Amino acid sequence: MAKVLLLNGSPHPHGCTGTALAEMISVFEAEGVETELIHVGKQDIRGCIGCGTCGKKGKCVFDDLVNEVAPKLEVADGLVVGSPVYYSSPNGTILSFLDRLFYSTSFSKHMKVGAAVVSARRGGNTASFDVLNKYFTISGMPVASSTYWNQVHGFTAEDVRKDLEGLQTMRNLARNMVFLMRAIEEAKQKYGLPQVEHESFTSFPDGK
Repeated sequence: MAKVLLLNGSPHPHGCTGTALAEMISVFEAEGVETELIHVGKQDIRGCIGCGTCGKKGKCVFDDLVNEVAPKLEVADGLVVGSPVYYSSPNGTILSFLDRLFYSTSFSKHMKVGAAVVSARRGGNTASFDVLNKYFTISGMPVASSTYWNQVHGFTAEDVRKDLEGLQTMRNLARNMVFLMRAIEEAKQKYGLPQVEHESFTSFPDGK
């Protein structure tokens, strides 16, 4: 059974972002996909300090929710990251969380399906959407799309429930994720995963 991990970057579990994620979960469950929703937005998550401990110990030096979620991401087939828009960017807490989660984990995220979901009263959605998608594209994760950008609008959860196109976008996004996860699993069994090269690392230590 496929499994999707969902991260809610909002400090309000049942707010606008949570409403969008719940719409996706309803489709995942109907399709027989296992889900786990983790509320990140209200946690005390500090940013990465570049200490390098994770490279030696295999986990982040700050032993908090990041280290709890890491093994769950390792076994998941898909990852959904939801965030409200704060000043045309995702919530700072979810960004700190993702920085440390992706940097401190050495396991491959290659071909795990990723999807970003953002919510705003009016503007800033597409800028936030772009920021979140970069975590996936640097990690070899196929990015799921929908029938519009993966966003909902509203100031309250009740507002989001009136955003019928936004909720429709969430449902279509979930269906597309399910299709991609199944297709990748079938292709993996038939062809194996694509080769990944890691030999080259461009750097200019001599200043040239």
